[in-house]
Amino acid sequence: MTDPIGLEVREDGVGVLTLDAPPLNLITRAMTMRLLALCDQIAADPRVRSLVITGAGDRAFCAGADVGEFAQVRDDVVGKKLTRENRAMTAVATLPIPTIAAINGVCLGGGAELAIACDLRVMDADATVGFPEILLGVFPGSGGVFRLPRIIGIAGALDLLYSGRQVHADEALRLGLSSETAPAGSALKRALERAAVLADRPALALSLIKSGASASFTQTIDDATAASLADSRRVFTGPDIEEGLAAFFGKRAPHFTALRTAHVRAIENTQEDA
Repeated sequence: MTDPIGLEVREDGVGVLTLDAPPLNLITRAMTMRLLALCDQIAADPRVRSLVITGAGDRAFCAGADVGEFAQVRDDVVGKKLTRENRAMTAVATLPIPTIAAINGVCLGGGAELAIACDLRVMDADATVGFPEILLGVFPGSGGVFRLPRIIGIAGALDLLYSGRQVHADEALRLGLSSETAPAGSALKRALERAAVLADRPALALSLIKSGASASFTQTIDDATAASLADSRRVFTGPDIEEGLAAFFGKRAPHFTALRTAHVRAIENTQEDA
């Protein structure tokens, strides 16, 4: 059986995860389980310093769930499908590295939920994104209803979720749903360029920025301040600041090589202290 998702780890520290079930790269249960396994692999591999997710072919990033599987799961859609999909989307969202969705072609339903689980989205100029579940009598059950409002605000999110309409790249950029529009056919190229820049930045600081920003939605100001101070202690006593200061005073570009595993060790030590 063909692997529904491929993973390449480039020499520059960029991982490239490709949904490989063209022409539409539909999300199946097999793809969901593979995505979960790959997220575990990526999180455990300190060589991967940033990640790009894209779709094979030129028609779709991902056109959503495989409706052909619905007959097999309707009697227990939560147990057989949605619980796993939510785990997979959360696994993507909580990877300790910057993630970028390179959106080519259509990006719909579960594909759009995967895209908004990423930190950034780069869209081809002719790509479209939408959440059409309402037109089937359901709603986005794998993160769309709570991740989309955090990205574009409640009013914009409800407009897209209520209507099920697709938006083109220019409107997605205006809404804040997309981070950048690339010329048609070049979203992957542009996403890889941005990912390479991020892979060259301090991995520990990036991971702490990501976790701090995500946690802020459920923290009080006092809790967020305490967490930020604890994270500041980690970066100011970590290896990257020495390189950063040396580069600053030497009037050169910094070259950060320390691994983000320092963050994992810091978390483990905190848990042990508790």
